[in-house]
Amino acid sequence: MTTNQGVAVSDDQSSLKAGPLGPTLLEDFILREKLTHFDHERIPERVVNARGSGAHGYFEVEHSLSSHTRAAFLQTEGDRTEVFVRFSTMGGGAGSTDVTRDVRGFAVKFYTSDGNFDLVGNNMPVFFIQDAVKLPDLVHAARMEPDRGFPQAATAHDTFWDFVSLTPESMHMIMWAMSDRALPRSYRMMEGYGVHTFRLVSAAGVATFVKFHLRPKLGVQSLVFDEALKINGADPDYHRRDLWEAIDRGDFPEWELYVQLFTREQASAFDFDVLDATKLIPEEVVPLRKVGRLVLDRNPTNFFAETEQVAFSPANVVPGIDFSDDPLLQGRLFSYLDAQLSRLGSPNHHEIHINAARCPVRNFQRDGQMQPRSPAGRVAYEPNTLAPDGARESPGGGFTSFARTETGAVLRARSGSFGDHYTQARLFWKSQAPVEQGHIVAAFVFELGRVETPAIRGRMVSHLVHVDPTLAVRVAAALGMEHVPAAAPTTALPRDVERSHALGLIGRARRTIEGRVVGCLVTDGADGALFDTVLAAVEEAGARLAVLTLRVGGVRLAKGRGLTGEAALRAAPSVLFDAVVVIASEGSAGALAKELGVIEFIRDAYSHLKVIGYAPEARSLVALAGIEPDGGDPGIVALDPRQGGLERFIRAAEAHRIWKREPAVHAVL
Repeated sequence: MTTNQGVAVSDDQSSLKAGPLGPTLLEDFILREKLTHFDHERIPERVVNARGSGAHGYFEVEHSLSSHTRAAFLQTEGDRTEVFVRFSTMGGGAGSTDVTRDVRGFAVKFYTSDGNFDLVGNNMPVFFIQDAVKLPDLVHAARMEPDRGFPQAATAHDTFWDFVSLTPESMHMIMWAMSDRALPRSYRMMEGYGVHTFRLVSAAGVATFVKFHLRPKLGVQSLVFDEALKINGADPDYHRRDLWEAIDRGDFPEWELYVQLFTREQASAFDFDVLDATKLIPEEVVPLRKVGRLVLDRNPTNFFAETEQVAFSPANVVPGIDFSDDPLLQGRLFSYLDAQLSRLGSPNHHEIHINAARCPVRNFQRDGQMQPRSPAGRVAYEPNTLAPDGARESPGGGFTSFARTETGAVLRARSGSFGDHYTQARLFWKSQAPVEQGHIVAAFVFELGRVETPAIRGRMVSHLVHVDPTLAVRVAAALGMEHVPAAAPTTALPRDVERSHALGLIGRARRTIEGRVVGCLVTDGADGALFDTVLAAVEEAGARLAVLTLRVGGVRLAKGRGLTGEAALRAAPSVLFDAVVVIASEGSAGALAKELGVIEFIRDAYSHLKVIGYAPEARSLVALAGIEPDGGDPGIVALDPRQGGLERFIRAAEAHRIWKREPAVHAVL
């Protein structure tokens, strides 16, 4: 052990004193250095997206985009590019919880041979506002109220809904935020979007508009609200732990990168403006084109050095990728770098390893705080003749902005093409399954029910009238309003639209339990052969079986074999698992019935619409939880291998939830 100057430390247990009971001496430079570093080891957290998790991996090209872009990392099939990905919640501080109703950040840093490209997106394809000048207002309204310092990581309060109800452009995004998309099951099971329209520029200088999409290999899955609330209490690091443990055990998360490509002429024919970040392009209008796959295969070695210090910016592009005139994007091009200068403290933050380009970097930028390099030579300017081998411009290979002509009066205004705030909100609502629509209603009722000012609630419901009158009626009735408010004034009435299959979750859910976790409660004396069969079936289906026991020490199965538990039951409620199994011995069922945690384990799984498998000896426990084992629910499965019980359990669990059960366990608003 040494000091930061390399001096060996002989004793790291005691400070230097004048005698064993005497005063500590100021000359103890080892103590002073250690405390000084400790006092300064925290840096300002991000203003938004403060709570995050990250991982390393690679992007592999499967279908070349060379006909549309000269970006080197998109040229050759089979080429791999190193990446670092950071997931985050938008609203909460660094010490908040993972499972809150919120937008999730999804930022990818591609370390390409031409420099770093940052795709800084979200798990939703649109955003709340159209112009970056409103970003501080949005964030201030959504964060905890400044006079009282709460609520943390929550939008269910007056200032947020006051702002949103006065900002009609937010209506599309608010539908996404009130949907199940705001409660992802896992970072591994959530989509990513670039949000903005960008340009791809070919070697010939031809530009094509592009939108970026990332789709998870495991499919998109979400939590139900009551489950999310309980997860926050049981494991505030639920998403962070899930990502880390999946990578640690070799179940590498994977996404497919798709693009929507379209020309300026196509864009001009759309009935919305592609420069409006509150709009998406339906896949029925512009289909997705697959480019490659993104794989995360390595956890950080130090959270602070990598996940906390990584600095993203949409301004980080490479030759072949360029910006559009989206006014929200244009503001972000400035704001991200400006924020990093404050947070990381130096214009040299790009030299931190997690941010550093993996290709050669050569220029005449010098000095500044925390400059780790020591460039040699007398020349720090250009043009010059004194350093003939120094950095020079690359007219042929360097970045060139797409040549375009911009004309118009200088003014502060919104384009009239940005004026329809309700049609795509209606499109999203109509594209949801009835179950999903019920969840949106419940989310509005919960959030607006926390708003203290009646006028704000009424104003918000008046916007919902434009989205769908039935939605407004359902929300107003559940809030106890005497009548539905008149529709909000608008200059652009919403149009009728057909539903988009791509916007729902349940309708296109992938049937699989791959990547999920089954919680298996096992008691002393349980049938070891049945346990082994369940374990094999779950693992063969690509899921993981987490063994739970009543006590930390594990159990002994029927023939004396010891089985170590992963966790004790009271530390691992069923909200932490995607499906559950109970394997009890004949003699233990009666004793288990007196264990409140066991009944809660089963009852919560049922309430959260999960599949429950049980050994014949545990049938009475299922009944004690208020569940009819033979009631016809396909998600309540007796695990008798001779009668195909295991196969039925796996098939039922592939649906993730038994949605038909919901009306029996929750009031549908």
